[in-house]
Amino acid sequence: MSQAFQKYEKLEKIGEGTYGKVYKAKNRETHEIVALKRVRLEDDDEGIPSSAFREICLLKELKHRNIVRLYDVLISESRLTIVFEHCDQDLKKYFDACNGEIDPNTVKYFMYQLLLGLQFCHANHVLHRDLKPQNLLINSNGELKLADFGLARAYGIPVRQYSAEANKEN
Repeated sequence: MSQAFQKYEKLEKIGEGTYGKVYKAKNRETHEIVALKRVRLEDDDEGIPSSAFREICLLKELKHRNIVRLYDVLISESRLTIVFEHCDQDLKKYFDACNGEIDPNTVKYFMYQLLLGLQFCHANHVLHRDLKPQNLLINSNGELKLADFGLARAYGIPVRQYSAEANKEN
């Protein structure tokens, strides 16, 4: 295993989907808690899935307190690991834990943060396209963050073509 992968200690699995698995982990150097999104790389020579590539490219550009932060990208022959800031739960789990008893001021605060994050995305010509409670994360400070930009799209600006030929001159 490469030194880069050893930088993080997996603590527990916190999610799973068609893309792969998400783990809560600790950075061994800084002791910061992070989220590791492990993406399966298929054996069909397709390389990195387009949704993961899109998410990485967009999150490298979108730096805002209400958008989940991308820390690192690790790649090997068999897997891609995307390192994000860790948030304690998503909005669905938060609502489920409240049993329908949510303070109206909390709802307003979450909506305000959601709109701030969306405003930043739109000001930077990005449409999220997959807003749902599971993609809105909440950290221990009650800060809401937009996450999962795999279906997001840039609009209104020339989109660069990314491929294996990306570095070649035309």
